Amino acid sequence: MQIKETILKDCFVITPDVHKDGRGYFMETYRQSWTDALGELTDEFVQDNQSLSHYGTIRGLHIQTGEHAQAKLVRVVSGKILDVAVDLRKESLTFGEHISVELSAENNRQLWIPKGFAHGFSVLSTEAVVCYKCDAYYNKESESGIHPLDPTLAIDWQLPIEAHRISEKDLVLSNFNKN
Repeated sequence: MQIKETILKDCFVITPDVHKDGRGYFMETYRQSWTDALGELTDEFVQDNQSLSHYGTIRGLHIQTGEHAQAKLVRVVSGKILDVAVDLRKESLTFGEHISVELSAENNRQLWIPKGFAHGFSVLSTEAVVCYKCDAYYNKESESGIHPLDPTLAIDWQLPIEAHRISEKDLVLSNFNKN
């Protein structure tokens, strides 16, 4: 397993070891020692989420705030996405910055997103199944987010505008405010 730091503090790309032979492959998709190696960034995971999305879908940018803040470990079971994390921790040196990482069933990369980050993704393949572990339960009252097409963040979702599929819920999210 490889852990690669990103430009955002406490946000990592994890690439599991894949063991292939004539039958197919085997890999560990999660191991507690990985998060231990990252430091005390989470307690334990309490919820797994999975979504199926079609080409052009942009989900996010979502965040859980307060006592329900979530750290996430995101991976793709089938297809390909552009996964995006935005640092919203005001005390962070990388506050307001974002990264984009291609996650796919082929590259087996996973993105570790700590608490205090907004998260979203775009689907670059015909469809994609995305799974992620959370270290806190979803709480509707703690849900917030940033408009995915926010001009300040100017995220390149790697999709033509005419292909965008964005939920009404995400289209009414506010733009990023650095103050």
